[in-house]
Amino acid sequence: MEMAEVIGLMKVIKRSYPQFDTSPESVQHHFKFLRDFPSEAALVNIESYIRTERFPPTIADIRGRLGDRLDSQRSKDETAAYFAQLELWERNCSPPPVGWLDGIRAKLRGDVKVE
Repeated sequence: MEMAEVIGLMKVIKRSYPQFDTSPESVQHHFKFLRDFPSEAALVNIESYIRTERFPPTIADIRGRLGDRLDSQRSKDETAAYFAQLELWERNCSPPPVGWLDGIRAKLRGDVKVE
């Protein structure tokens, strides 16, 4: 994240929390801990935070739980892939050939020699 993006995020916060500190020192402090974080994710976290919280967000609130969200998204993607595979199997399934089940039963009873 660039300095200008940090300033933009702080302006968004300041609109909802007038007491939020936007001094140059605070901007530098936030930049130090947010420069490695994607600005899009920070904005999403801030907007979500503003909807539910009374007090200004901390840096930890701005960073949110990106790892948890990535794990959640990965799980959702894996689940979607699994269900897609199940649907593919369902579309491609067909009943066994006529007499197949009787043949298996005969082999289990020992009526037919297995080679």
